[in-house]
Amino acid sequence: MRSHRLPVAATKVFVVMVWLAAPAAAQTYDPKYPVCLQVFQSFVDYYFDCTYASMPQCQASASGRRASCVVNPYYVRPKARRSNQRSTLYRYQLALGPERLCAMQAGSMSLT
Repeated sequence: MRSHRLPVAATKVFVVMVWLAAPAAAQTYDPKYPVCLQVFQSFVDYYFDCTYASMPQCQASASGRRASCVVNPYYVRPKARRSNQRSTLYRYQLALGPERLCAMQAGSMSLT
């Protein structure tokens, strides 16, 4: 009979632990904006508003409030787009044509 008590007790302890577990805090930083406004509601209670594109924009909103501007540590910069244009040298070489380009590379023709 004693062998049944241990699994039942362990199950009860597990259920209580799951029930008492605190919910996970959500991420307070929005990775789309580089600057966050930290607003203080009380000495220990504050929240972040990460909807600012620049520090001056955030500072204007923080003016006259119990708030400060901070750099968003989770900001993800947009990736740089590659230009569809080819380099100037490549376009110049295409304009010359293959015969003139080969002659110029061989040294028998000048650029002028």
